[in-house]
Amino acid sequence: MLSQDVDDVQRCLAGDQDAYAQLVERYQGIVTKRMMRFTRDRNECEELVQTVFIKAYCGLHGYGGKGPFPHWLGTICTRVGYNFWSRRRRSGEVVLTDCLERVDATSEQALTPTEAAEIAHVLLAKLPGPDRLVLTLMYLEDLGTREIAEQTGWSRAVVKMRAFRARRRIQAIAEKNELLEKLGWIR
Repeated sequence: MLSQDVDDVQRCLAGDQDAYAQLVERYQGIVTKRMMRFTRDRNECEELVQTVFIKAYCGLHGYGGKGPFPHWLGTICTRVGYNFWSRRRRSGEVVLTDCLERVDATSEQALTPTEAAEIAHVLLAKLPGPDRLVLTLMYLEDLGTREIAEQTGWSRAVVKMRAFRARRRIQAIAEKNELLEKLGWIR
């Protein structure tokens, strides 16, 4: 796939718009799945996906073909998602849903995967951007510290330190909201 991606990038840089359409078609599903980690709202996700592909198109000259195109695109996804969180936090748009109350209402039953995902999203939304980013990439994207460091520009030591601190913060938030037992975090 690497040679096809490099060929499409070169054709695109030469002015072939169909080549970029092929890249978008090839990676739209992956980018959409990735951006759903940053928002659970489908409309916002679509906007983020469009932003990723616009930024990728504008920065296509920066892709040298030395590494896999999906990794390069993943870095753009990470930056777009992180900027989305930062803008949202600065503007005060972070709205926490009533899912924490729903957990109390259904305390005798196990959480559905949808409820668990919503709670995880709410808990992550309460974290500062860097903490949220490192946990999202580590646990939702299943990236290792090396890949996270590459995508964020942080050192591996910084990634490890942020992940450690972020896990402690999210556990404290869950404990404050009396969610530890419900989430299965009691040992």
